[in-house]
Amino acid sequence: MAFPKLVKVRQKFPRPRVEDVEATVREEFEKEGISSRVRSGMRVALTAGSRGISRIDVVLRSLVRVLKECGAEPFIVPAMGSHGGATAEGQMEVLRSLNVTEEFCEAQILSSMKAVEIGRTGRGVPVYMDRHASKADGVVMINRIKVHTSFHSKIESGLLKMASIGLGKHEAALALHGYGVTGIRDYMVEAGEEVFRSGRVLFGLGIVENAYDEPARIEAIEPENVTTREEELLEQYTGLMPALPVREMDVLFVDSLGKNYSGTGMDTNVIGRFRILGVEEPESPRAKYVIVSRVSEQSHGNALGVGLADLTTERLFHAIDYEAMNANALTSTFLERAKIPMIRANDREALETAIRCNWGVPAEETRFVRIPNTLHLEHAYLSENLVDEAREFGNVEVLGEAAEPEFDEDGYFESF
Repeated sequence: MAFPKLVKVRQKFPRPRVEDVEATVREEFEKEGISSRVRSGMRVALTAGSRGISRIDVVLRSLVRVLKECGAEPFIVPAMGSHGGATAEGQMEVLRSLNVTEEFCEAQILSSMKAVEIGRTGRGVPVYMDRHASKADGVVMINRIKVHTSFHSKIESGLLKMASIGLGKHEAALALHGYGVTGIRDYMVEAGEEVFRSGRVLFGLGIVENAYDEPARIEAIEPENVTTREEELLEQYTGLMPALPVREMDVLFVDSLGKNYSGTGMDTNVIGRFRILGVEEPESPRAKYVIVSRVSEQSHGNALGVGLADLTTERLFHAIDYEAMNANALTSTFLERAKIPMIRANDREALETAIRCNWGVPAEETRFVRIPNTLHLEHAYLSENLVDEAREFGNVEVLGEAAEPEFDEDGYFESF
């Protein structure tokens, strides 16, 4: 079968960035109203999530150091809802894959799936907190602030989500996801606000990343200001977030999915698919067919998000840890995202299948986009017929001549 000729391109996005993470964390901690909340002898819990947040290991170590200088006793708790297979050991393994270890971060890590109820929202929804964190003298909430992969609102994925679902462990995830999108969009915010009003949180540390997976802003926020400030930081993120170089395509090929790229394996805002019962799909971007080739090593077999694709490979299929993926999908209640699409032997066969099913379009005229994952979008391969359109859509630089796609001896694309 003929394939469209491909051109490698580079996208240029706005790139504000924090040059010295440790110095910035220290500067934020020393702000009026932040460091004054910490007293000598306090045991302080620091939250560590499952997302692949840029430099999160350095952020945590920097906080540990400044807290120790104040005479406090910091420790780290996994705060990732049901991720890591909903086990204490699995969540420790997730942290290790992010280089969040006791040796590097210079603090003890206490992992448990046990949580305690610390209150209820006005609607009567229970609010939970990790058992170890609940016994601390204070908690520092740390998370990246970005758009959510299941809904859009003023508050999406950030400190309030970490407070309500991440630190609330499996019980909180089950309770809030049990209400569907309403639970994670509306009730999640209310539960998170209860946590910040409880007097248990010393402050939040919000991280905004740029499109190059780098910290663009790190900000310490007082508990009483988290809701307002998170809304503002989310607006800042939307001006920095990465996107595909075109909006309409026949085939979108994603080399790798994984929890280190997105909570749904593939960022729904990038590929233009929610796959949630009763929720309308985004108007753009739009791809007739989505192919995903493998699951990242950092996901440890959790291939959640494979159901967002139409085709996958035997390589991905044989790497799936169904216990981990199903636990995640059952907690979220979004079962479509864990469904297995058509399996083909390799990348070549998957692409041939998509092209064959692309009605009425000659193979060589296929509108094709290939990306490494949905987090790192600086580089992409485009079919030759999309290059001019991509140049008009954004700041795209062509890196080479158009050429036939190349596959290795097993029928897989070479890495970027």
